[in-house]
Amino acid sequence: MEQGSQETMVKTAVGVAGGAALFSPMGMPIVHGLAGLAVAGLGIFAAGSLAFKAIGAVTGMENPLKPKQPVDREEIR
Repeated sequence: MEQGSQETMVKTAVGVAGGAALFSPMGMPIVHGLAGLAVAGLGIFAAGSLAFKAIGAVTGMENPLKPKQPVDREEIR
């Protein structure tokens, strides 16, 4: 046998065995754990995005406690 065909055969066997192990009764908690991690990661990403948008909005605002300067109407004309 050639080296390339042995390598392909081993990769195929490992892929089939890994897939079978994940769908066995022992592997289902792993699948559920991976799905939970994906959902948690998505939630953390959404919360981080929202926090950065809120910080950007707050830092771009004027200070609401600072008294506003009166507008000189003669200057506008």
